[in-house]
Amino acid sequence: MKSVICLSASVRTACQHASVCFPLYRGLNVCSSSPRLTDPEFVSKTVIAQQPRVSDALCLQRERTRSAAADVPRLYPASATRRNEVTSQHAGVQTAHRPAGRATQHLPPCAPFAKAERAAAALVNIQSLFEEDVIMELCSKLADFPSDDRAEGLATLLESCVSVGLEAHSPPVLILVKECLELLSSKDVGVAQLCRLGKVACALEGRESDVVAEVMTSISCALEEDVVSPSEVAAVYSLLAALHEPRCPQQAAMLSALHRQAQRQVHRLGAGHVSDILQCLLKLEQKQAISLVLRLSHRASRVFKAFSDDEIIKVLSALMTLGQHDEELLAAMEKHLPGRLGKCDPELTSTVMEYCLQMRYRSEPILEAVAESFVRSAERHTDMQIAKQIVAIGRLNYLPQCSGQMFKKLENVLTGRFSHFRPRALIDVLHACIHLERFPLNYTNKIFRPCFLQRLQAEGEPVDRNALGQLTQLHLSVALECKHYWGPRLPFFLHVKNFSSPDQAFESPMETSLYRQVKGPLVQLLGGEFFYTRIFTSAGYTVDVEICLDDNGFVLPPSEWEHTEKRVAVCLDGRSRFCRNTQHLLGKEATKRRRLHRMGYEVVEIPYFEFEKQRTQEEQVQYLHDKIFPAISKFRLSHLTS
Repeated sequence: MKSVICLSASVRTACQHASVCFPLYRGLNVCSSSPRLTDPEFVSKTVIAQQPRVSDALCLQRERTRSAAADVPRLYPASATRRNEVTSQHAGVQTAHRPAGRATQHLPPCAPFAKAERAAAALVNIQSLFEEDVIMELCSKLADFPSDDRAEGLATLLESCVSVGLEAHSPPVLILVKECLELLSSKDVGVAQLCRLGKVACALEGRESDVVAEVMTSISCALEEDVVSPSEVAAVYSLLAALHEPRCPQQAAMLSALHRQAQRQVHRLGAGHVSDILQCLLKLEQKQAISLVLRLSHRASRVFKAFSDDEIIKVLSALMTLGQHDEELLAAMEKHLPGRLGKCDPELTSTVMEYCLQMRYRSEPILEAVAESFVRSAERHTDMQIAKQIVAIGRLNYLPQCSGQMFKKLENVLTGRFSHFRPRALIDVLHACIHLERFPLNYTNKIFRPCFLQRLQAEGEPVDRNALGQLTQLHLSVALECKHYWGPRLPFFLHVKNFSSPDQAFESPMETSLYRQVKGPLVQLLGGEFFYTRIFTSAGYTVDVEICLDDNGFVLPPSEWEHTEKRVAVCLDGRSRFCRNTQHLLGKEATKRRRLHRMGYEVVEIPYFEFEKQRTQEEQVQYLHDKIFPAISKFRLSHLTS
């Protein structure tokens, strides 16, 4: 039986599928001063060619062979004692080499490299492996094998063509494409092999390839016949993501059928499959597949412990973009992540915090673990990783037990990196600190200087409305809450006049449904509609309901508001103003309450979870009385004593 020296992972893999053993002198050129080897004794002998299976065709390796002499590198055959019988090793079992005349119908076992006698190994011209006669001989040998093995071998050879830069019209590629079309016409190729052939054909010839068209047709038939396994479902999603054409009717029909298959088999998907499918749904822009995404999210909660760090990052990133979540996934994160965050990649920690912030999920075990990890290893975090972690802690209004150490570490990092820290990320970090009543005065006087504002613009980062809003709120911190600060202030022309915005970055709007529930009892309590709604303050905040009092503490009708002595701000706090899983206000809302109080308002909070407990209108009126009139009585008492 003849054998071939495989000098690249691609040809070694093809030889494993085809059990191809090919004469050494056909198609191999030694990259040295010596000409093509034609020694009749040499070419009649063989060396071991097979290697453990390698699926990545981009990894090209040299074959190590024996040298003939010290001065001229030369390949030698196997020793005479092993010429007729060669031993190969596979899974610890030794098997004898088959006689030359015997047909091979199964994948052969693996054999070790032929070792080089000297340190210098012979260099081989990889291009010579793709001569037409070599490719044709390989294809003829592959034809004797089952369809799936043949498809794997052809896909490997096509991947090798891609790796060495062959064009789609080159003779070796044309030969292989012809073989692929012949194979696909048999309709007897597995879905996984079809997906691999489709990807490599697309890489070589584009989406209009005949091979791609045949592959898509075969996969459509498999989906209709419901013979696709969970791993094959993931493979088809990966193929469709590579071939994505939003306006292609065939792909739309395949996606619809594939979604149904995935939903039926979601309980059988492994951790890697869940991660891959979610990433593919993201690439395919399948935000409308809400049911499938929720099922995958639920499945992710079941296999969360088996996820690698990279897979968790992929899953959470996809769910954030697709806009779906599962409560059980959040519970699984809270169970498995705290002990893992201290030893994981900082990028995972940042992604987890970003996800918790988007979901408004205030998990104390996770946030505490993140804070402790930050204290231990903040130096190895990038600017953006630091920003994501601190911003999430601040906006979720959580003050860790190690807050003193955390803010000291943050100050050390910012001091050491201030000149190199990304300006936009720096503003995010400092703005998040004020939600926890930690006022970064050491850096406020730097960011309000013209040089920093110029640096912010010079680096190409747009000074958008959110950035100006954050700078304005930092200015309000020093103006309202840090009276002892005498450093630079933000120029007035950069102030944001109104913090209301569609993205709700600085305050959440009043929920109309809650206002409708409160309005009737409030009118009954005050004896009329003696209040206004959605009042804009001079600082830029919006007051949900404003009640005006005269100097005696009596409620004024709107016609007499020019005599106002005291204002009461009634905050109707709906669900969007709280963390999802607790009754803690978000950081931006807690900051708003503090500042309204500093501006002279008596602040009354009406949280939805308290008001919804009042079943009758009498109970609702009494509840509002107990909330509002203590604030009015407090003003009356303070006014009388003064």
